[in-house]
Amino acid sequence: MGVQAIVAGTVFALTEAARNLIWRCEGQKVFDLFRTRLAKSILIGVEFLIAADIVGTVIVEPTMESLGVLAVIVLIRTFLSFTLEIESEGRWPWQRGSNRHQGPMV
Repeated sequence: MGVQAIVAGTVFALTEAARNLIWRCEGQKVFDLFRTRLAKSILIGVEFLIAADIVGTVIVEPTMESLGVLAVIVLIRTFLSFTLEIESEGRWPWQRGSNRHQGPMV
């Protein structure tokens, strides 16, 4: 499901970008919207993949080694999700209440 979410989101983002270019929208706006849509589809896909790893590790012989591997995978994917969210939203996750990013992120 994670891969399907990424593929479907990519197709949707490409279709929307093509449609916006045909309607002669500003190129930068089309690109920004495409990046946002693509990042969100990747985030959804990564969430599904993390859930699959957790379920797979718990169901199939949970050893200390498999739990360690799972922990590393979850850390990497969580970092990826975090950076993608910052990229797509333009602000830190804890700044969701504010309208837009205002100034450099510190």
